[in-house]
Formats: sequence, structure tokens, C-alpha cells
Amino acid sequence: MPRNFIPRVEWLVLIWKAFLISKIYLLRDAAKMKFKVVMNEDLEDGGYNVSCPALPGCHSQGDTMEEALENIKDAIQGCMEVINQRALQGVEEKAIEVAV
Repeated sequence: MPRNFIPRVEWLVLIWKAFLISKIYLLRDAAKMKFKVVMNEDLEDGGYNVSCPALPGCHSQGDTMEEALENIKDAIQGCMEVINQRALQGVEEKAIEVAV
């Protein structure tokens, strides 16, 4: 066996650790991404409705402007997680994430 040979199980563990680390960095970097949101006052029910045009279907609301902004941040993070999961479904090749 060659001196630098890594057994298959150890190789898979290394790949899994790299994958988990990349997920941590992705989540950390996602917090730094900036999205434009549109906020409207809800005259009928009170409070505020907010949406993110860059992510179709990403909407939230709140009783105050501050609450609505905090809620849309959570909604954006949830939408981004779903987009990432869908992108990786059925991928048999090695998926590598890059930050831009």
C-alpha cells in the first residue's frame, strides 16, 4: 500500500467534514448577504406586510416595522435553505459551494 494512501472510510469522513464546514461558512456568509425588501402598511388588518422581490414567494408581516423586518430576515433565511436543498437534490456528482 502506498505511504500516502487514505483508506476509503477515512476519505469519506474527510469529505463529510469538509461538507459540514462548507455549510457553516455558507450560513455565516448568508447572514452578510443583502436583499432589498418591499414594505407596505396593512390598512385593513393593521401592521406591515413585507416581501423580498428577489425571492418569489418570500413574504412576512409584523405588527411594527421593526418586527416585520426581523420576520422577513427569518423568511429569507428559510427560502435560501430551501433553494440550496432543491439545488442539491438528485446531484450525484460532488457538489462544491462557492461564495460570491
